[in-house]
Amino acid sequence: MSTSNTGSTGSRGSRGSTGTGNGGNTGNGTGSTGSTDTGSTGSTGSTGNGSTDGTVDRAFEALYASDDGSLDTAASLLAADRAADPELGRRGEEFVRTLWGRGWQPADLVRIARRDLSDAHLRILTGLVLTETARYDRLPHRWRAQLDELDPSPGRPTDRFSYATTVLELYRLLVRLPRLDAVGPVPGEALPPAAAGEPRMLTRIRALLAKAEATGYPEEAEALTAKAQELMARHSLDEATLAAGAPSPETPGAVRIGVEPPYEQAKAILLDAVATANHCRAVWNEAYGFSTVVGFEADLDPVELLYTSLLVQGTAAMTRAEAEQRAGGRKRTKSFRQSFLLAYANRLGARLAATSRRVASEAPTLLPALASRDLAVTTRTDELFPETRATRVRAAWDEEGWTHGASAADRAGLGPDRRGVEDGRNRPGR
Repeated sequence: MSTSNTGSTGSRGSRGSTGTGNGGNTGNGTGSTGSTDTGSTGSTGSTGNGSTDGTVDRAFEALYASDDGSLDTAASLLAADRAADPELGRRGEEFVRTLWGRGWQPADLVRIARRDLSDAHLRILTGLVLTETARYDRLPHRWRAQLDELDPSPGRPTDRFSYATTVLELYRLLVRLPRLDAVGPVPGEALPPAAAGEPRMLTRIRALLAKAEATGYPEEAEALTAKAQELMARHSLDEATLAAGAPSPETPGAVRIGVEPPYEQAKAILLDAVATANHCRAVWNEAYGFSTVVGFEADLDPVELLYTSLLVQGTAAMTRAEAEQRAGGRKRTKSFRQSFLLAYANRLGARLAATSRRVASEAPTLLPALASRDLAVTTRTDELFPETRATRVRAAWDEEGWTHGASAADRAGLGPDRRGVEDGRNRPGR
């Protein structure tokens, strides 16, 4: 494994261009990304003198202990004091509110709770998040969509001890989460004026990709996906035109996109390919299951849309390829799926980039403006992530999986210009 490290003040990631498949190195876009900030949020509850607050305070000492015995004792204390329930919930809302200030967003908390805890913990967390965010007249951009994804269905264990244990286990996770680099304003801060509806271009891209996912005809999916990428490339060109004509104080922003198991390394490479082809940069945080995409605001939502659609299309193609293999009497394995998705991501990276170059070549006078915006994105990425690490692909090799994945990427079709597309036989080292 090859790595390169630079200093970091926050969460760490790995970023870079998608590799070509030769020698198995994906560039520097797929490394592990722990965090250098290990501070906890701490207890933020009331310090009142009542017996209820005293019960909660004593119970919360277990949040910072490493043994389960302390947690059991704390759960017994809470189970025996019904009057502590309101204070217990209020403290949970404060923990969540503190995490907003530490860079976390609703989708981030749900992702980590789903991975490390159970559905019971997730239900309690959902209630806390919905209650806490209901306090604000307006929420930051993209938060409403994250909240709409939550399932507000109630549910709690039938006995008080089990409920208290579940709450404490959740809170113990929350207080130990590190600080993340902020990717937007925090609830309660001043927000920019709300946009009036979704931009027309984004609506068109969303509709094209939805049709591409739904069709059962590869040729139709090819045409629809190609049109979506071309729209994205032309939109970036339009933004560069505006910037060249009347420079604005706008600076690159960022958005977190979930990159979760299985085969998360291949997914991170695919997202990096989509981001890079559309004038953004992606940094993968393997530890917490997301990539941070840095770019100008007008490019961020289209990148997320295209990545999500290509992942859906790639997964469907992989399922069909596996079915064909089984029909031929050949058993497919995890290595087949890994190799399939890696080839799919690598091949699409080349084709996405080719489409963007083709569109940009139609307006050569704007190339300096595009280069200036790319430099601004790179500078902002370096500011957010001064320390990154690169690593080679960690995957078992399956030649048939690679071949099928490369073919599926070809069928995804991203424009008529196929120059720069790599030979599907190029593949990671064994």
